[in-house]
Amino acid sequence: MWIDSHCHLDAPEFGADHALALSLRERAAALGVGLCVIPAVERANFDTVRRLAHRTQDAYALGIHPLYVPQAQDTDLDALDAALTEHRDDPHLVAVGEIGLDFFVPALCTTEMRERQAFFYRAQLRLARQHGLPVIVHVRRSADKLLKHLRELPTGGGIAHAFNGSEQQAQAFLGLGFKLGFGGAATFEPARQLRRLAAELPLSALVLETDAPDIPPHWLYATAAQREAGQAQGVNSPAELPRIGAVVAELRDIPVGALMQATTANAVAALPRLAALLAKP
Repeated sequence: MWIDSHCHLDAPEFGADHALALSLRERAAALGVGLCVIPAVERANFDTVRRLAHRTQDAYALGIHPLYVPQAQDTDLDALDAALTEHRDDPHLVAVGEIGLDFFVPALCTTEMRERQAFFYRAQLRLARQHGLPVIVHVRRSADKLLKHLRELPTGGGIAHAFNGSEQQAQAFLGLGFKLGFGGAATFEPARQLRRLAAELPLSALVLETDAPDIPPHWLYATAAQREAGQAQGVNSPAELPRIGAVVAELRDIPVGALMQATTANAVAALPRLAALLAKP
């Protein structure tokens, strides 16, 4: 089966009642997507992702995303600690995430916000260490700083979500026990460096993800001009993962089944609690 190692099925784009998310999740299951990992992004959706993961028999992670740091309170970290403690025996809880640093959004690039992001990131790395969980990290124009903090507060591994860095940065993550998430961005032919890494990195380095509803693959993407002309953006979902996997398999010139088997094993290596969920009938 396939594992979608990162998708936000609780996102507003899927509706407040999650009806669309549940429908698309069923479609994904019919296409061989056996498990999804649903990361939280803020305190307000800790319970939402947990309940949704139980409803769909998927996995979830708890954390505070860097994009949500501006409105986060220090007490949110206490709430995260409490939630990780309360649900420590929940087999569906597999990681601390989505956490990290974002130096792409201008509002997050001021000195004050860089420091605030680093404070939340380091605090969550400590919580991951305290609770014995891997991390799912958000890396956007921030790989070197993110790696620096990881070296100082190693967690034993996890997943570098939506990896889009250099080969040197890729090797640094791998050296710290991380797997690298590849998804819709790798389906765009102009993304030459990313596609080269998807083709040439060791197969043991890769996990697949959709980041649904974000980062749609090229067959769903509508340009700004197309959207102005009335063309709707396609809905990205875990159901797109097998087709994304087929693109990556073609880049690597290996059978799709071999990629499926390897990336599933890699996801379990990165997030060991997935193994118990895979074993469920």
